[in-house]
Amino acid sequence: MRVRLKKEKMQCPYGVLKWVLVWMSVCCYLGFTIEPSSLWRFKDSPCPTQCDDCYCSSTEQPLDCGKHDPVINEDTLTMLSEELKLQKIVANETLEHTRRLVMNARNTFSHYIKESEKCNIGMETCEEARERAEAELVEEHKLTALWENRAHDYGWKDKKKTPLTN
Repeated sequence: MRVRLKKEKMQCPYGVLKWVLVWMSVCCYLGFTIEPSSLWRFKDSPCPTQCDDCYCSSTEQPLDCGKHDPVINEDTLTMLSEELKLQKIVANETLEHTRRLVMNARNTFSHYIKESEKCNIGMETCEEARERAEAELVEEHKLTALWENRAHDYGWKDKKKTPLTN
């Protein structure tokens, strides 16, 4: 006689799964960031493989491997001095370019200031002309009303009503 047992599903709580994933991520991160820098400590030779003929002792780090070789020191010094010269040239060119840009910006700013002053003077002139025209129009309306009143006094009748006499 066969007895069947119910298969029970093994469920992992969500919080446990989350913590396991977090810890795995932290361990992987630490493994990838720490391992390459400390890998040389675990090798058999203190010198890296590309530095076979250097003067490495067991206490020197791989970065100090060629410091006793005069050829490497001269080449390194030459390369560093050339790099500094190039950086100085680039910095001077960048500075000169920046100076030209600043000068151009100043000239443009000055041009726009002059143009805005011209515009302001033109606006003031237009505003003064508008005010004079408005004052002349008011005077003309007064004079027109005066002449119409005199004409009415002498018996003139207007067939159409004008906005001045209402």
